[in-house]
Amino acid sequence: MPLVDQAPIQITTFGWVPPFARGQVRDLRVRWALEEIGLDYCVRTVGPVPPGYEREQPFCQVPAYREGDLQLFESGAIVQHIGEKDERLLPRDSVARARAIQWTYSALNSVEPYVMALAALDAFYPGEEWARLRKPSAREELGKRFSRVADWLGDNQWLEGDRFTIGDLMMIAVLRIMGDEGGPVAEHPALDAYRARGLARPAFQRALADQLALYADKPKGEAA
Repeated sequence: MPLVDQAPIQITTFGWVPPFARGQVRDLRVRWALEEIGLDYCVRTVGPVPPGYEREQPFCQVPAYREGDLQLFESGAIVQHIGEKDERLLPRDSVARARAIQWTYSALNSVEPYVMALAALDAFYPGEEWARLRKPSAREELGKRFSRVADWLGDNQWLEGDRFTIGDLMMIAVLRIMGDEGGPVAEHPALDAYRARGLARPAFQRALADQLALYADKPKGEAA
């Protein structure tokens, strides 16, 4: 199991998050990538954010990543860096590699903003009248994005055929913001099946279990 004390790769995450965010904190994406290729890592928790943390993560968010002298922030950049280590996540063929990277950007820039626009209405503004009025149009806009990805997938197992890459990892992580089953993704059968395939991967299941274990039985505001 790659989660190992004092491993050379360190991920920084929050020591406490509210229940609705557990299993969604973005260090999960990094954990998943590391699990896919079997790299050991350790976890450092913050909360509250310590003085000087902005030199590691300018926006004082998570994850932050440290590997020797290398420090990175932004989950997409970190996952791409991990992918560079092993062709199981990022093909060595230049064309296939570029297309896998393309899909990581697509997940983060062309899909995730629309997912978050809808998800935030329920997570942060429950009961607000303006949020209720905004929801139908937000769902419609998201549905158009999902349709485009579903059309691309067609009958393929993964975005670029039969090979799982960092592009799939990031896209499925974004789709999962809407929940592990049901919701707007389920309105697009090809996309729903694609999400299910990704979430069934043993590496994802290990990464999710380790993140959830961090928050198990923690009352409000209690860091690890």
